[in-house]
Amino acid sequence: MELTIALHRVFDSPRDKIIWDVGHQSYVHKLLTGRRERFSTIRQYGGLSGFTNRSESEHDPFGAGHASTSISAALGMAVARDLANDDYNVVAIIGDGAITGGMALEALNQVGHLGSRVCVVLNDNGMSISPTVGSIAKLLSRIRFDYRYRWAEEESRKVISFFPWGRKLWQASQRLIRGFRGLIIPTVLWEELGFAYMGPIDGHNIAELEKALARARDYRTEPTLIHVITTKGKGYLPAEGDAVYFHGVPAQGAPAKAIPSYSEVFAQTVLRLAKENPRLVVVTPAMPEGNCLSIVEADFPKRVFDVGICEQHAVTFAAGLATQGFKPIVAIYSTFLQRAFDQVIHDVCLQDLPVIFAIDRSGIVGDDGKTHQGTFDISYLMLIPNLIIAAPKDENELQHLLYTAMKTNHPMAIRYPRGSGVGVDLEPTLHELPIGKGEILRDGEDVAILAIGNMVTPALEAAAELAKQGIEATVVNARFAKPLDSELIIDIASHIKRLVTIEENAISGGFGNGVVELLQQSGISDIKVKSIGIPDEFVEQGSQAILRAKYGLDAEGIAKQVLGLLPSYQYRR
Repeated sequence: MELTIALHRVFDSPRDKIIWDVGHQSYVHKLLTGRRERFSTIRQYGGLSGFTNRSESEHDPFGAGHASTSISAALGMAVARDLANDDYNVVAIIGDGAITGGMALEALNQVGHLGSRVCVVLNDNGMSISPTVGSIAKLLSRIRFDYRYRWAEEESRKVISFFPWGRKLWQASQRLIRGFRGLIIPTVLWEELGFAYMGPIDGHNIAELEKALARARDYRTEPTLIHVITTKGKGYLPAEGDAVYFHGVPAQGAPAKAIPSYSEVFAQTVLRLAKENPRLVVVTPAMPEGNCLSIVEADFPKRVFDVGICEQHAVTFAAGLATQGFKPIVAIYSTFLQRAFDQVIHDVCLQDLPVIFAIDRSGIVGDDGKTHQGTFDISYLMLIPNLIIAAPKDENELQHLLYTAMKTNHPMAIRYPRGSGVGVDLEPTLHELPIGKGEILRDGEDVAILAIGNMVTPALEAAAELAKQGIEATVVNARFAKPLDSELIIDIASHIKRLVTIEENAISGGFGNGVVELLQQSGISDIKVKSIGIPDEFVEQGSQAILRAKYGLDAEGIAKQVLGLLPSYQYRR
């Protein structure tokens, strides 16, 4: 809060560009830039975005929901300013978690190389969603808690003042001062990268913040880095005491969940498998809490690796483990796996390494909106050779697919949605599921519905509703997007000439597209096919129920679209 106020007092937004790394930091910024009256709508359908959004306000020069992008964007704006002979300030605010990301480090390297006039504010609270990890985090921690820094600066000034012409010598001896300071605390990293380092500064002292920001604003010789020390959740004691939990909290008074989430079932199954197989390891890019991995880490702390906000590294690190006979599980959100697309291809699948991708938050995730919807993973993974792609119809099937992935010697991706499971019982004995084989859950001769993953349950509900209208549907749990169950699909298509595919994924390049290609290659042309999924657009924010209804991915929507293939029938509510 104090940092945002100071930024807006020192810089002139929107002329000066204030760029927030990940929009979660920008809530106070939104309040101060004309969005206070609509703030109660944040992260709701049709409301304010939970992140910065260029179409929402001129004060949001760059939209961001994924970490580590701010410095790259800031450098782009600064270079554009210089090429256009313009004069405005560019400020990037980045957290200590996000600055560990490879992209942020690449940008710091380029900013220092070019010497562009950019101000980077490092908001250091020792946290991302969970505590920040890695050697950079340790370096920052040393600075954060080493109060000898202020003593060092003051003593440096005193020592220099004893020399003749001390004031001039102080101004001319910055290199000597930096060296003296670097002997005591590790700030030399930023200075060697080409930044003028300022800090550490109390991030809850507005006057001190304004002074430092003004110095950076008026500094013209090299880029600046202001190191600000803050407390996550400052001012709200429960959040200060448990910053991980209060990163995102449920609605007050929300009932306790009776049905475990897919993430919880995933973690429970991994723990069970880890006890049986000492070569199972888990890699996650800064998402141990989101993936519920704390229970695994508690029993096997040396076999769970939080690599920080480094998705590319996470995948290649797992590939390296796989080359040595280990079975790595990369636990990652769908929206973040996008960032490691090349590594999935080049480092895992090209070498046919048995890495398991546990893709959480696949499909519609709800309130986080465009930046976090997991609606592309089937499409961007379908084109990769050697990769098996599966999606469970319920939480029980999830545990069996994980067991199956442990038995295969090829890369395998298992996508599952955000939120609670269906509520089925978990079978006590795990068993292998045949790769590339689906199952018929309901028989009918009028239409065939091929559903994958969490769309199987609404497909069955839609079939029950259609039956009330005298329409009998075959419902298939496809289970695998790749390889498809070609034998089953071709057999169904040979006698049922109306076929519907359903997926909570982009239609383009997705499961349905794969089914259509299979039918074409098989020479089956006398069939009507309807693919239900996400159209060619980014999905807005809103509850999962609202968005599924919007795209016809609930039981009622599926039934209506099935009827589009059966024009002689009228749908009655």
